[in-house]
Amino acid sequence: MSEGAVRLKSEFLEVEISPQGAEMVALRDRHGHDLLWNGDPAFWTGRAPLLFPIVGRLPNDQLLHDGKVYPMAQHGFARRRAFTLEEATEQVVRLALHDDEETRKQYPFPFSLTVTYRLAEATLTIEVEVANTGEGELPASVGFHPAFRWPLPYGGTRDDHRLVFEKAEAEAIHRPVGGLLSTATEPNPAVDAILEPTDALFERDALIFLDLRSHHVRFGVPGEPGLEVAFPDMPHLGLWSKPGAPFLCIEPWAGYASPEDGPAEFTEKPGLSLIAPGATKRFAMAIRWLPDVGRLIGPHEAGV
Repeated sequence: MSEGAVRLKSEFLEVEISPQGAEMVALRDRHGHDLLWNGDPAFWTGRAPLLFPIVGRLPNDQLLHDGKVYPMAQHGFARRRAFTLEEATEQVVRLALHDDEETRKQYPFPFSLTVTYRLAEATLTIEVEVANTGEGELPASVGFHPAFRWPLPYGGTRDDHRLVFEKAEAEAIHRPVGGLLSTATEPNPAVDAILEPTDALFERDALIFLDLRSHHVRFGVPGEPGLEVAFPDMPHLGLWSKPGAPFLCIEPWAGYASPEDGPAEFTEKPGLSLIAPGATKRFAMAIRWLPDVGRLIGPHEAGV
């Protein structure tokens, strides 16, 4: 077990969560097979970081608000902060982060961020609640960034894996350009709802799906156990890896990087959620282990 991590356990899955960044750092099936990337620095030290209060990058890594400039690194600061552990059982882990002097140097807005992991049988649900504790609107984005083993530990090569969308996806996709969202688009690589991940797909960084019809995707080798990632309320999806790296990130987002030609003022950034004073907005995803062979393209059953 990772140092300082707390554990969830069911008949089907075991999960470890670190208070640092409220990040999931291990996901294993009931046979002890690792399904989550291990953070090997030879490729990428992340495992499943939480993205808040931005997804992607801002121009020059700076947040501009009311004429003032604040430094803001890619994907925000939550993944680098220690969360307070509020609840820990074998089924539920809840962690929290609140604005403080350090966050206000980067993000001049009062907030409360609560992350709850719930494990029920073969489904792990991750819920993020963003509460506006200030007197003005709270502009924020939330994203999930889990990196799964590629290949998964069930047989078949990386080339045998498929990403199966719930519905056919035909809308053009975007790419990052210097960390910002490209204004140019390119054809959707999913054919009849099936995407074949290859190293060549990621030579120019991530695939960004802004206009999704699907609310879940499945990943694995057809005929072998796999995973389902469900995101009913997250409107965008990123897919990312590095050529040759043994992981694939499947990233549900509510928000995305600043467009190349986007506005400078942060509160006008496309993709933001604007949360009213005193209100709370919920963001969630679920990861379901599909242990039975042949279920990779079966009917959707998981809920969030």
